[in-house]
Amino acid sequence: MSEREGGSGFGAFLLGVSLGAVLGFLFAPEPGEAARGRLSRKLRGLRDLAADKAGELGELLEAADAGVEETPTARAALERRLADAKQRRRGSKRGGGAALPRPAPGAEEEDEPVA
Repeated sequence: MSEREGGSGFGAFLLGVSLGAVLGFLFAPEPGEAARGRLSRKLRGLRDLAADKAGELGELLEAADAGVEETPTARAALERRLADAKQRRRGSKRGGGAALPRPAPGAEEEDEPVA
């Protein structure tokens, strides 16, 4: 389906929001200068809040980076275990030892447990 036939309507939503904002400023009960001052104070407060939250996020990311070095991820642990299992299997084939038993016909082969 194309956006014209049954799109999300996001463009219409943005048009409605912008028209509502313009009409709200035109018919506001207070003068424009007071409304702009109030709006700028709120925007400054939001900017300060965003800066605080960005700083907190940066601290959390630094702490997470420090923790990543100490503990391996689940994927890295699984890859290491898989490599170890492959190495053990190759070693038993090349070492001249007994070969791994083959499963009976029709029986499902079980893998090494992951966790």
